[in-house]
Amino acid sequence: MPRTAVAVRHVPFEDLGILGPLLSRRGYQVRYLDAGIDAVSTSSIIEADLLVVLGGPIGVADAARYPFLDDEVQALKGRLELGLPTLGVCLGAQLVARALGAEVTSTGRVEIGYAPLTLTPAGQESALGVLGDIPVLHWHGDQFTTPAGATRLAETPGFPDQAFAWGSAVLGLQFHIEADHGQIERWLIGHAHELATHRLDPRLLRADARRHGPALAARSRLVFDAWLDQVA
Repeated sequence: MPRTAVAVRHVPFEDLGILGPLLSRRGYQVRYLDAGIDAVSTSSIIEADLLVVLGGPIGVADAARYPFLDDEVQALKGRLELGLPTLGVCLGAQLVARALGAEVTSTGRVEIGYAPLTLTPAGQESALGVLGDIPVLHWHGDQFTTPAGATRLAETPGFPDQAFAWGSAVLGLQFHIEADHGQIERWLIGHAHELATHRLDPRLLRADARRHGPALAARSRLVFDAWLDQVA
C-alpha cells in the first residue's frame, strides 16, 4: 500500500513547494485539503501517514472571523494525541502549537525576508542542523511559544521560538523552507498588500530569492529527508 500525505492549504500559492516532489519520490500519494472549503476534521486527517499544515495570511486569533481555524485545532488535537507524523509550517506551526496548549499571539510587527536562524544545541543535533549558516525565508507577524513538553530548536532576534519538536514525530517551523524560490513571484503578488503596508520592497525579496533560494532548497531537501527518515 502506498503511503499517504495530506496537506492542509490556506492559500493556493503557499503549497508544499519543494516538499511535494520529494514526497512523491518517497512513494507518498499527496492530497490537499483547502481550509475553509474542504472539511478539516479528525476523521479527514487521522488516517494519513503524514500530515502537513501549511501557512497563510490569517492567524490563530482570527478564529471568530474564520471559524474553520478552530476546526483545524480540534482536528490536530485528535491526531497529536496519537503522536502521528505531523509537520506545521508558519500558520500551520502556530495551529499545532495551539493544539498542544501553547500561546499564539500577534507581535505587532513582521519578520519578512531571508535571514539566518540561530539553532539551539538541540536544534544543531536535529534535522535542522544543516540550516545553521544559511538564510531561510521568514514571513510572519504572529508567534508561538514552545509547547510544554516540546524541545525548542531555533530562534531569531526578537522571535525566540522559531521551531520546536514534540516527541519524535511532530515538527513545527515558523519559517518557510518548503517554499520554491522559483515561484516566489506568486508570494509577492499574493502578499502585495502586506508588503505595501509594511513598506517592504518586493524587488529586494525577489533578488534575495535568486541569491539564497538554490542553496536553501538543497539544504531544505536534506532537512525533510532526515526528518521523514526519522518519522518513518
